[in-house]
Amino acid sequence: MVNGLPSEVEVITLFVDDIASSKAFYAKVFASETVWEDAVSSVLRFGGLLVNLLDASQAPPLVEPLRVAQSSAGARALLTIRVVDVDQVCSALREIGVDLLNGPIDRPWGRRTASFADPSGHVWEIAQLIERK
Repeated sequence: MVNGLPSEVEVITLFVDDIASSKAFYAKVFASETVWEDAVSSVLRFGGLLVNLLDASQAPPLVEPLRVAQSSAGARALLTIRVVDVDQVCSALREIGVDLLNGPIDRPWGRRTASFADPSGHVWEIAQLIERK
């Protein structure tokens, strides 16, 4: 560990294509507390973690000299949330119109998982602890 670098992640910023549809998706799926919001961003509280939905047009100064990739480039990250019952959560997601990318699947590393994507293609996985195969 780098001296002075804490082991806790405070904020994950997701670059989104359409801030309005992203805000609506996250409100519908997660019902998280909004701690900050303006025309180009929405910061949501997930327990001790903040997720910042930021309009992709505002992202270049944050990552230069790298470029901001288009959401059409494909998945580049997987964000995982542990749940008690993956099947129940999948059912609840389907009820509100969220399509699953895959799952539920029992994984050999001791998780039952399923995943879905937000409107900008950020992939979320729900994972339940199960016995390893």
